[in-house]
Amino acid sequence: MAKPKYIFNQKTLAYEKYTTSWKRRLLGSLYYLLTTSTIAFAFVAAAYYFLGSPKERMQERELEYMQLNYEKLTEKIAKLEGLLNEMQERDDNIYRVIFEAEPIPSSIRKAGYGGVDRYEALSGYRNSEIVVETSKRLDRIASMLYVQSKSFDEVLELARNKSEMLASIPAIQPVKNTDVRRISSHFGVRLDPFYKVNKFHQGIDFSAPVGTEVFATGNGTVIQVSKNHYGYGNVILIDHGFGYRTMYAHLSAFKVRKGENVKRGQLIGNVGNTGKSTSSHLHYEVHKNNKPVNPIHFFFDDLTPEEYELILELSLLPSQTMD
Repeated sequence: MAKPKYIFNQKTLAYEKYTTSWKRRLLGSLYYLLTTSTIAFAFVAAAYYFLGSPKERMQERELEYMQLNYEKLTEKIAKLEGLLNEMQERDDNIYRVIFEAEPIPSSIRKAGYGGVDRYEALSGYRNSEIVVETSKRLDRIASMLYVQSKSFDEVLELARNKSEMLASIPAIQPVKNTDVRRISSHFGVRLDPFYKVNKFHQGIDFSAPVGTEVFATGNGTVIQVSKNHYGYGNVILIDHGFGYRTMYAHLSAFKVRKGENVKRGQLIGNVGNTGKSTSSHLHYEVHKNNKPVNPIHFFFDDLTPEEYELILELSLLPSQTMD
């Protein structure tokens, strides 16, 4: 039970017991509650405004954690892109060069992935641009990895066929030529002996007596044995595979027939003076992917470095063809 309160009455000069009505007590209680509630609300509002709610603080921590993880993920993606670019460079400039395969075009390596609506579900949010861009980078990596895996499959198959390819690529001179000066006309623009105009000479001419033996310069299949009284005269054409073909023209005799498989160094015919020819010689051509290439670059099995340098120098001198 609460103790009674007394107040001093200045009129009577005596202490009197203090009493209040229930209404005043009720109003006092309400005033106290209102004051404390207002102060409490002000403190809570200030705390929410300056410090944020517990839920907001938790979300901010989650966002900071996600941002940190995103930065780490971006670094990993950048490293993957760097490694993939290095793999592509080595593939195009080393592996595919070794096996004489064409580099993969950049347009194929960096081809698009997915349709225009692929990222529609990721749009419309505050950080949509970041999410969409990261998704695109990952998709590009996935696409390039797929292309690279197919390239490695192709290189692996080429490696398995390497020994066969090395035996098939033209690698020797088609006649036993101990003196490279017997090459009377080289690859390139030369003077035509009949029309006296400069024309592109697609092969080289070996000056040799009629009957000189002619040899296959690589393993392959004879796909043409034809006799003619004009042009290249009597011709043998060999398909070596891997995009290579060789032609032997102006022959006097054939030692093989169409469809026959031949080996490098095998006798296939004899030098002649048939067709459009000024004297007995062998016209020899090398084609890669249906385009004529300089045959002297394919004599690496029977030329010393000094002989190769000499033949390169001689090829630069002006000359007249023999056909």
